[in-house]
Amino acid sequence: MRIVGGQYGGLRLSPPANLPVRPTTDIAKEALFNILENKLVLADCNCLDLFAGTGNISFELVSRGVLDVDAIDIHFKCLQYIKETAIRLDTERINTRKADVLKYILACNKQYDFIFADPPYDLPKLPQLATLILENGLLKPEGLLVIEHPSTRKMDDIPQFLEIRKYGYSSFSFYRHT
Repeated sequence: MRIVGGQYGGLRLSPPANLPVRPTTDIAKEALFNILENKLVLADCNCLDLFAGTGNISFELVSRGVLDVDAIDIHFKCLQYIKETAIRLDTERINTRKADVLKYILACNKQYDFIFADPPYDLPKLPQLATLILENGLLKPEGLLVIEHPSTRKMDDIPQFLEIRKYGYSSFSFYRHT
């Protein structure tokens, strides 16, 4: 796992092997950020990384100059790794929070320009995740939401859906708050 672009591009990340995660592959992440560079001005973005895991996406966002990232995960060891790596990178733009993501969505009173969610593929509420985020006002007007999910799962049944990009077993569904 490595940071594919920006200030820290090429840096290898070596999270502990025992973390309960399924990191986004470098190939899919590189493709995702190529798309994002054409849809957002990342340097102007406040970001939210839901189900942050290793912080793979958070670190990529910071490397590409975002204002800040709130990384939310329920697993303490994941957040500990993110904090330690942020210190090693000498960045204070990643804020970690230990929380159940679904409860966080309901209680959050902050809005973001970009939200990335990479939930467990067997999450029962996965089909409703985009609606939950949008209805609870987490995304700023014209903000962008991306949810990573299994390619076998249909996630396009809401009006804010823009497109889907498939990378093998994983897909990214894009939503725009209008």
